[in-house]
Amino acid sequence: MAKVIHSMIRVLDLERSMRFYAEVLDLRESHRLDFPEFALVYLRNSENDFEIELTLNKGRVEPYTHGSGYGHTGVVIADAAATHAALTAQGHEPGPVKEFKRGDELLARFFFIQDPDGYKIEMLERHGHYQ
Repeated sequence: MAKVIHSMIRVLDLERSMRFYAEVLDLRESHRLDFPEFALVYLRNSENDFEIELTLNKGRVEPYTHGSGYGHTGVVIADAAATHAALTAQGHEPGPVKEFKRGDELLARFFFIQDPDGYKIEMLERHGHYQ
C-alpha cells in the first residue's frame, strides 16, 4: 500500500518561504539536502509525518508559473476566525473566512492564504470530513 509522504513546491527565496511556513503552519525544517545547483528542505510539525518539500533552484530569479492544473494544499485548523485574526495581526493577508453549506448544514468553514511564491493554502476549520 502506498503512503503519501510529501508535496514539493519550487521557491525563489528559501529563507522567506521557511519563515512563512513556520509562522502560518508551524512547519519547521526536518531534513535538508544541499547540492551545488539546488537545495531541498523538508518541513513538518508534530501534528503529522507528511512534509512540504521546498525546492530552491539556485540562481533562478524569475518567478515560477503554477499553470492551470495546480489548485491548493489543504490543512486543518481548530478555529478559522481565530487563526485568520492571528495571521492578519502577524502581517499576513489571508482571504475572507467563508462557509460552505448544504441548506442549513455547515460542511466547511475556511479561508485561503498564499505563500510568498503564490501557492494557495486552504485553511479548513476542523469539522465533519475535515479532521
